[in-house]
Amino acid sequence: MLEALVCPQSHNTLEYDAEAQELISKSANLAFPIRDGIPVMLVDEARVLD
Repeated sequence: MLEALVCPQSHNTLEYDAEAQELISKSANLAFPIRDGIPVMLVDEARVLD
């Protein structure tokens, strides 16, 4: 299913971080949380990467 998801800001592919339960967009420098098994693909909910 990861192949079907893209970053809502950059429209590039995402990487799955199983430990942090996040989908990472390196191109947008954002991490989207996964809550209860559901990716939250809202830019306002994303964490900015360090």
